[in-house]
Amino acid sequence: MEKTPQAPNKAGLLPEAFEATLPEGTSKLYTLTNRQGAEAHFINQGAKLVSLLVPSRTGDFVDVILGHDSLQEYIDSEEAYFGAICGRYANRIALGKFALDGINYELPINNGPNSLHGGLRGFNAVIWKGEQTKANQVCFRYVSPDGEEGYPGELSVEVIYTLTEENELTIEYTASTTKPTVLNLTNHAYFNLSGEGDPSVHDHTLVIDAKEYLPTDETAIPYGAPAPVEGTPMDFTTPHTIGERVDADFDQLRWARGYDHTYILDKALGKLGRAARCSSPKTGIVMEVYTDQPGVQLYTGNWMSGNLRGKHDHRYPARAALCLETQHYPNSPNKPEYPTTRLNPGEVFRSATAFRFTVEG
Repeated sequence: MEKTPQAPNKAGLLPEAFEATLPEGTSKLYTLTNRQGAEAHFINQGAKLVSLLVPSRTGDFVDVILGHDSLQEYIDSEEAYFGAICGRYANRIALGKFALDGINYELPINNGPNSLHGGLRGFNAVIWKGEQTKANQVCFRYVSPDGEEGYPGELSVEVIYTLTEENELTIEYTASTTKPTVLNLTNHAYFNLSGEGDPSVHDHTLVIDAKEYLPTDETAIPYGAPAPVEGTPMDFTTPHTIGERVDADFDQLRWARGYDHTYILDKALGKLGRAARCSSPKTGIVMEVYTDQPGVQLYTGNWMSGNLRGKHDHRYPARAALCLETQHYPNSPNKPEYPTTRLNPGEVFRSATAFRFTVEG
């Protein structure tokens, strides 16, 4: 008996396009809804955010997340981190090396001379166990074996996404380990508040609540000490459009082809506070980011080629999105002066981030 073809969901996605049995488990699409009509869609491959529909100033619902129409396209994508949970260590570890308690660890090198987002097969590429606990909530769990991608300890991770009635997407992270290890988790959503498929975020207005950032070398590893943003194109303490200074003659922007830097948030360490505010003049959509993490990585999609097939046959050129990745600092395991990313047995890592959506104009 033939299966009845499924109808596309509100985001225009076919749930069956994300259903597959892979060697490590079964994948599927999860849909969260609220009474306001907002929707969020996830897959358990990489615990990825696939789509997020929020209201614009006209009342239409706009999908503000870049991504793909099928699981296979995510697996094959040249943008491996679209909407994914990155770990064990989000961002970079210099030369793929760090030491804990006198023991040296070596990680796969997958970004120039460095290890990025957990290595060759980070949390973005594995199948998580998914459980939709409520209409507006889904929980993903993954157990990373001791030694996976070179990291010590068996690590148990839980990520809970909730779509609130206030059109806020919250992410709660929990983790525990069997050996001392390092941990840095983030979600790598690519946002365009004018709608995925819009070719540029240059017109987006951005504020980042940070007076300092971490300058990096040409391989995107921080020098060490923070630097003031004042008087530089890195300053978003007051509103600026992303395109206003992104091509300035400034070594940090030249090396990264745009913004790809960690901002040191002004709020108290470990306390939930605002990290950033971003808005689109086209849709009036405003996104505020709140986190208890010490930093946020601003990335403006500088390396997107425009070649890959995105959702609905859209092409994504460079700077067709921005990412605001709440996290600890790059290379923290090798920088004792940075807030620690160490996790010990018997401890529980907990963190929370929220993306709040409203409308202006």
